[in-house]
Amino acid sequence: MQIESPAWYCARTKPKHEHIAAANVRKNLKLKVFNPRLRVQRATQRGIVRLVEPLFPCYIFINCVIGEKLNEIQHANGVSSLVRFGHKIPKVDDAIIEELQNYFAAEETMTIEDRLAPTDEVIIADGAFAGMQAKVLRVMPATQRVQILLDVLGGPTSVEVDRASVVLEKNTVADRAPILAASHRQRVRV
Repeated sequence: MQIESPAWYCARTKPKHEHIAAANVRKNLKLKVFNPRLRVQRATQRGIVRLVEPLFPCYIFINCVIGEKLNEIQHANGVSSLVRFGHKIPKVDDAIIEELQNYFAAEETMTIEDRLAPTDEVIIADGAFAGMQAKVLRVMPATQRVQILLDVLGGPTSVEVDRASVVLEKNTVADRAPILAASHRQRVRV
């Protein structure tokens, strides 16, 4: 009889329950769980809000012998199901998990900062121009200010605002993927 060794599997969670599912599987089933998370900023009507969100919304990775833990995982609080292709539950290659874990050391959240550059589209999060879209003309790191181009009163107007009051308009994980890779390369060089 062949003894099955633990492998990584992908579990689908209930919406916004990744952290709950990960904690329950880790605590109650005593299994290794990988749930990479990002610390990001979002522009809201109240201004800029800092929050933590999963790198893979509605998914976590679980390391186990699937034949022994299948039923328990599927009934864990926060877990919706295991990812399947027909009747097969595919393994996630160890190299993929290891590569991701290199970015997210010790399950810490990775802080992602918006790196603004000229021509970036931004949304103003607070102040008199809150909610308006603008284009970055110049970033002034020494003064923590940004020069933006607003369409005010029917014409383009250059305005200087505090860096903290603007957020990149395209603020999704897919848009930030090059930033993730750049931050990893910087860590490797140091």
